[in-house]
Amino acid sequence: MHSDQAQLSQARQQLALCLSTQPDTESVARFKPGPGIEKLPIKFDISELRRALKQTLQTTDFKGAVDDGFGAFSLTRRPGVEIETANDLSGLFHTRVDDSYREVVREEKVDEFAFTEFVPAFSNSYFHEVWLTLKEIAPIGRMRVLSKGLYNCNSWHRDPEPRLHIPIISNPGSLFVVNHHVTHLPADGSVYFTDTRGYHTALNGGETHRVHIVAALPQPD
Repeated sequence: MHSDQAQLSQARQQLALCLSTQPDTESVARFKPGPGIEKLPIKFDISELRRALKQTLQTTDFKGAVDDGFGAFSLTRRPGVEIETANDLSGLFHTRVDDSYREVVREEKVDEFAFTEFVPAFSNSYFHEVWLTLKEIAPIGRMRVLSKGLYNCNSWHRDPEPRLHIPIISNPGSLFVVNHHVTHLPADGSVYFTDTRGYHTALNGGETHRVHIVAALPQPD
């Protein structure tokens, strides 16, 4: 069935209105708060964060699919537990994988309240000071350093708990999406609350790896 003349006229007017304004290509390089994502009023030294990253990578490596998904290493652990599991580095999440839109569960739940010890091998790094500071704000569970390769995206999913993000290395094509809000998180030492209990993803459309500290905020069952 073809559109009638009134519909065609309305479509022409709407299209003309769309074409009459230029997209904003400047603010997309900055952070824009929205539902489920806010910048907290604290800040760390970005030079020290990058120095700590370089320091820790001398004795550890990112584990996981660094280039095809995300790689990680832990900054906190269960007291005395020296070997982290693959589930420790990822953990339970819900997702929808097909056009039935039915939620499915992936992986096993992690007890965030159990991760009370900072990894001793990194205790002389600036990351330890970051952990101590964050604990003054709220209980902190798993605290990991996550690296995302260029030109890739995480799954669309939700987690059992919200998280704090501290970008260490980023680029303008690195974006965070919470439900329907998308923004860029600059690597300037800022701390961002992300309500990852809602559906979200992180994507890196830039030409360099993206590296964040990600600290879970434990929640009661």
